[in-house]
Amino acid sequence: MPGEQGTPLPDLASLQRGQFTYFPVVPGRLEFSVEVREAILRLKPQVVALELPASLQAAWLRGVERLPEMSLIFYPDESEGDTQAVYVTVEPGDPFTEAIRTGLEVGAEIVFADPEAGVRPHLLDAYPDPYAIRHIGLAAYIEAYRVYPQPRSEETERHAAGIAWKLQGADPTADVLVVISLNLLDPVLDAMEEPQAQPMTRIHREGVELFNPHPDSLAEIVLDYPALQWRYEEFRQTRAETRLVDRRHAQWSVLLEAEKSYETSTGERVAHWQRRLLARYARNLALAGHDLTPGVYDLCVAARSIVDDNYAWEVWQSAGRYPPQKTEAGMLTVRISGDEMWTETRRIRLRRRLPSLKRRLRPYALKPRPEEAVPGEWASQLDGSGICSYPPEDLVVEDYGRYLKRKGKSILSEERVRVEPFTTSILDGIDMRETIRRWYEGRIYVRQFQKVQGEVGSLVVVFDEGRDDRYPYLTTWLGENQNESDMAFYSTNPFDNLVGPGIGRAEYGGFLMSLPPRRMYDVWRDPDFDVAESKAERLLLAAIDYSIHRLVVYVAAKPPRSIFRTIAARVGRTIIYIPVGQLSPVSLKKIRVVHVLDGYDKRDLAKEYIW
Repeated sequence: MPGEQGTPLPDLASLQRGQFTYFPVVPGRLEFSVEVREAILRLKPQVVALELPASLQAAWLRGVERLPEMSLIFYPDESEGDTQAVYVTVEPGDPFTEAIRTGLEVGAEIVFADPEAGVRPHLLDAYPDPYAIRHIGLAAYIEAYRVYPQPRSEETERHAAGIAWKLQGADPTADVLVVISLNLLDPVLDAMEEPQAQPMTRIHREGVELFNPHPDSLAEIVLDYPALQWRYEEFRQTRAETRLVDRRHAQWSVLLEAEKSYETSTGERVAHWQRRLLARYARNLALAGHDLTPGVYDLCVAARSIVDDNYAWEVWQSAGRYPPQKTEAGMLTVRISGDEMWTETRRIRLRRRLPSLKRRLRPYALKPRPEEAVPGEWASQLDGSGICSYPPEDLVVEDYGRYLKRKGKSILSEERVRVEPFTTSILDGIDMRETIRRWYEGRIYVRQFQKVQGEVGSLVVVFDEGRDDRYPYLTTWLGENQNESDMAFYSTNPFDNLVGPGIGRAEYGGFLMSLPPRRMYDVWRDPDFDVAESKAERLLLAAIDYSIHRLVVYVAAKPPRSIFRTIAARVGRTIIYIPVGQLSPVSLKKIRVVHVLDGYDKRDLAKEYIW
């Protein structure tokens, strides 16, 4: 619980005025639900007064009885002249809902103190991210907001006066805990300093109904995503550690669950470098939105950008999972979108790659792909006399290798850029970023590129370091012409996955390419490279050894150990590291698949089996 974990409970004594103790909260945020429950269990007030409309009390209490299943309150609103539908969710992570639940547990009287002068419950406001209370404490969070409050409007003053009028009519002998939005705390305290008149303008809501929201709708309509609220419900029932409802741990759980579903549906795995890059990107998205932790929208955007649309969909599904919600609930179940409930929403379009039952029309795919007449037919045709590559794939890999070499040189060139104030020459162009950053100086900055000496002789691309047994196939083969590199690679066993007679399909763990061709000894049996601790490091040592030029490009999730830069420097070579996260995942997937042919005679028929 909060007190046990080192997060201090708020100093409610400073918010006590006679019989009233005020507990300010941010509506819909789970961190405040944890704190308000602890405060009610500790104080055991006789009355719990809430900043909620009295006309919704019956429906709200029915919704609380249905928990942990969520409910949706509907009513038509005519306060602006035009009839509009208003929806309000009754969700376990809302501190007002939690105040009702816990208040009923301790036998307190529940009072809805809203004067019904607004369009919907709670006045909108911009609050700091409530996740901050995990680190600075609730008291510091509340005090920081009160020092820099939002400007008060006429609607705020009218709202506060109506709540104060309701509270002033309370039993003078009862201890009252007032759960109120943080933006109304000080206006209500000021209004309580003098007697208030009964509000003249009051909204009489009719047609209030309670619905059961469909499980597929929850992710769009609730304030905190459903998976987090389910963790809160488990925390509430078991009184477990607050770590269970820590947003970072909840998000990590969502991403891991999404990874499992992604691997099951696509057969692909999320690499560890993608996890690290996804976490960094999601954090930056949150900071750009003035939050400390990313929401489900930020997680989906990051998942789509770093991995693909399929993974983003699995993240959305995982975050929207709420086991207690049923489609049959003894009341009307409704499907409702976020656009119908909220005035400001954000959209993300996910284009999933799904297996299609309809064959796409291709010139070579108008007839079905050949299949084995009997199981094991293709395996029986393996003679092991020799292996070779599939030339169309060689062209793709060679072309991408040339792109990586150019990118490596450009990175090295960028590292050697010199920026200086403009005097007599613009050198290699104006540096707009530095000029804008130092605009206050009133000077223009220019940049000068230092020419990079040397060419790239070898290239290493590492998809997976191969420290386990997933990539048992170790091969070195030589280029067949002057434009084709010598290549060493480790991969899954291609002949465990035959796609045609003598045609195996594998997945690279990593590969080395070096020009000119026909110079490379078997890298995997060369004792000079036995100091390597992994397959990726062996490839890097070979790249340094076989490179006839000064530069060696190394593409991987993490940079090589410093010892390899020392080794390279001793032989006059320089390693250029390119993080694999900077490259297009789509392009990497295209070059990661390799087909190994069991003999040159298989090249003529390979096009019938390799699509």
